Amino acid sequence: MSDSYKTVKKLAEGYHSEKRSRFLSFAMPVRTVEEVKAYVQEYRKKYCDARHVCWAYMLGADRCTFRASDDGEPSSTAGKPILGQINSNGLTDILVIVVRYFGGIELGTGGLAVAYRIAAADAIAATEIEERTVDEEITIVFEYPDLNTVMRIIKEEQAVIVSKKIEMTCEMTLRIRKNLSGKLKNRLQRELIK
Repeated sequence: MSDSYKTVKKLAEGYHSEKRSRFLSFAMPVRTVEEVKAYVQEYRKKYCDARHVCWAYMLGADRCTFRASDDGEPSSTAGKPILGQINSNGLTDILVIVVRYFGGIELGTGGLAVAYRIAAADAIAATEIEERTVDEEITIVFEYPDLNTVMRIIKEEQAVIVSKKIEMTCEMTLRIRKNLSGKLKNRLQRELIK
């Protein structure tokens, strides 16, 4: 598994129109399934006059948690194309919602899939994509006389101090990029066991 992933920075909107049907799309950063449910409920209330509120999400650096909803559209014509856009952009920790206002003309299953795909792509294209790292937290316990050594290693290895308790016996929690954590642990162990 890579120790970095791509996600969206903030909410972005897109729009597509097909045979008088309007597709409003929204791409937003999310971290949990609970967040996804809250956003879907919020958009259903906000666009309660719309025929369909379809969506898809992808969560986690490993991209293993995902789901898509057609919300009453024919099977695989809305959620799957939305999820396809998330996948083709290699994104995670993202929710894409597409709201459809029916224009009175049937689009057919192929037309629907294309319209939802274009709407989702438009919202994703409008957002700012950023790369984040998968970090690991390490807690260390050491004696006060070793504080300068520990601080030097932290600075050299570019770890971030999350919390610290400095007394005769000190405790620190550090955060570092996952693929660098082994080196940090080894250095701390070598330097503190002397």
